[in-house]
Amino acid sequence: MPAAAADAGLSAVAITDHDRINPALSAPVRDREGVTVINGIELRVETPGVDCDRVDLLGYAVDPTDRLRDLCADIQRDRVERAERIVDCVEDHLGVTLDIDLGPGVGRPHVARAIDDSDAETTYGEAFETLIGDDGPCYVSRSIPEFDTGREVLSEACSVVGLAHPFRYDDPAAALSLTDRLDAVEGVYPYAEDPETTPLTEAIERNDLLVTGGSDAHGETVGGTGLDRPGYDAVRAALPRSVDG
Repeated sequence: MPAAAADAGLSAVAITDHDRINPALSAPVRDREGVTVINGIELRVETPGVDCDRVDLLGYAVDPTDRLRDLCADIQRDRVERAERIVDCVEDHLGVTLDIDLGPGVGRPHVARAIDDSDAETTYGEAFETLIGDDGPCYVSRSIPEFDTGREVLSEACSVVGLAHPFRYDDPAAALSLTDRLDAVEGVYPYAEDPETTPLTEAIERNDLLVTGGSDAHGETVGGTGLDRPGYDAVRAALPRSVDG
């Protein structure tokens, strides 16, 4: 990752795996090969009583607690079981065998990539559109914690907790209403179309939020978008000092 970040011209990068603590990161913030690597996590939570149903929370500078480890372990077991059911459905539906590692961290992007690499004439994007998307025949829901539980557990382990990609939800205003209980919001994100940002600006001002940002990379390329230097400096000031290594 430091090499990929350096190739992209980045001086810092946050690793925010879905629903797990990355096992390769041993400090909340670490300088590696001239790049500051921030240990993070992206946690999906239920939002009962809020129209957006589910949102993703981002935790930055993770110093794992037992509660976070236990929560991630429960979620990962559910993720693996869910992925197994999705793969069984896809293989039956398409008549192919998928080459996929059904281990911790597995999610629908891994399944979509395996479909793209299989004998099926279905691309990565088409896999989501026709098979494993929320309305697809092979979609399987998963068990996730409620917002208040997720926020509390992340707040105990992370220096900054924020709302991820607010304009990806069906009701961005409802999602942004949750930021009154958060430290930050992801204000820089590679949306397919530029959103109307007034609700975001109002939430930032109303709740005195830090603005984070990133490329939400799921492949081998990073740095497609992210914070400029002043924006990063503001976030960095809220995180602990780096350690070398």
